[in-house]
Amino acid sequence: MLIATTPAPPYWAVVFSSQRTAGDAEGYRRMAEAMAELAPSQEGFLGIESARDAEGFGITVSYWRDEACIAAWKRQAAHVAAQRAGHSRWYADFAVRVARVERAYTLADSPRAGL
Repeated sequence: MLIATTPAPPYWAVVFSSQRTAGDAEGYRRMAEAMAELAPSQEGFLGIESARDAEGFGITVSYWRDEACIAAWKRQAAHVAAQRAGHSRWYADFAVRVARVERAYTLADSPRAGL
């Protein structure tokens, strides 16, 4: 996955940190892919970045135009189903943090320069 290209701040970030359970890796992978495909069609979606280590710890950061768009994504029916499955099958623990991005910068010669 690439570094997300986002607009100039301000915008919002949802940071989802999780520890996976040992079971149903294939079901989890399919659901994660489905959510990554669905999110860009949601109003206000700006981008996503995700990483997971061999022990099952992962961080996904999604970027949004505003809090209303985040709330709409949280209520989206397929996303609600994914959340429920995560709670019952795929996560030993997780934390969600929502933050307003006030500043952003990158390498001067990056394609994202000028943030």
